[in-house]
Parts: sequence; structure tokens; C-alpha cells
Amino acid sequence: MNIHHITPKTILAALAVMAVPAAAFAAPALTGSSTAPRTASTATVVAAACPSGWGSLPEANSRMTPAPVTNVRTGRHPCFDRIVVDVHGRTAGYDVRYVTNVYTDGAGFLVPLRGGAKLQIVVHAPAYDDNGKATYLPKNDRELTNVAGYTTLRQLASAGSFEGQTTIGVGVRARLPFRVYTLAGPGSNTRLVIDVAHHW
Repeated sequence: MNIHHITPKTILAALAVMAVPAAAFAAPALTGSSTAPRTASTATVVAAACPSGWGSLPEANSRMTPAPVTNVRTGRHPCFDRIVVDVHGRTAGYDVRYVTNVYTDGAGFLVPLRGGAKLQIVVHAPAYDDNGKATYLPKNDRELTNVAGYTTLRQLASAGSFEGQTTIGVGVRARLPFRVYTLAGPGSNTRLVIDVAHHW
């Protein structure tokens, strides 16, 4: 290539490309892994992108449904830990709040929970069908899902299903902000979603 044929425009374009930081070309970091190292600058970017405006006061919806609870799942996200309650049918109402202790429905026995705070989730839907047959049978009532390594969640435990509602006790690292909402699907099913933030 003959250097005498390089125009000033070409030189300016080359300089502009060299001025772009190398980080701009780097592949995005994988998220959702508690073991992945994170640089200070990446953490700042993630924190800045996290949703805000959540609180720690009770959230409730009085809607009742005979559609039964079929599963409880959890997941990790960059800004929060998520709890999903699957309902086989119409959207269920809920009452989600921090409490001093969680007690079993009906009998009133204490549900021991790990963590610095306790979140009580009452789903206005039974965990049994019209014939009284259970629709959600966890392998372990005291450990509904494995939350080892989660940032915020410490334990999920069943507090029973009684008189058309199902209660779940959640051990949380501390009293942290949360949000509650419902989603349609898959199919005619619905999901109750509770996200508990990693930080204030």
C-alpha cells in the first residue's frame, strides 16, 4: 500500500477507531452466576441498570381463585432473586409481607426460617383440587427449592394450604425491597412472581 495515497479522511477515521476503549468491543459478561468474577466497573453498570422504586411494605390483591397451585420455583438474576408460584388456571390474588414469624395455616405451628428477615407469601389459591387431592407435593416442605448460593434468598418452606389459600415462608438475608406481579401463561396457566432485590 502506498502511504502517499492515504487521504486525511482515512487518517482521521483510523484515529477515531483507535480512540474507542477496548471495553467497547468486549463481549458482554455472562450474568446469573454467583461464582463469576465481577470488576468494579461492571458492578457499577449492573447496579445502575437495576430497577428502583421498590419498597418493603405489604403488597396485596384480594382476588380468590379455585385454580390450584402446582409448583414453586426460584431463580437468580443480576439485581434480584426471584420466586415463581405456578397456578393451573386463573390468576390468583396474594398477600406478601415481612413478618416476625411465619406459622402454618390452620394449626399455627412455627415455621423455622433461616435469614435475617422473614417474608410471608399467601397465595389466594389452594394447593389441592376439588376432590382434596394435593396438586403441589414438594419433596421437602422445609426446603421447597435449593437456594444455596443465592444473594438474597436463604430458604423457602411450606406453611400449608388451608381454606383455599396457600402459604409459603421465605427466609431472606435482610429486610430488602421486593415487588409482586402476575404473568399469564404458559397456555391457560398463570404465574405469581415475587422478586426480592439484592440491595436497597
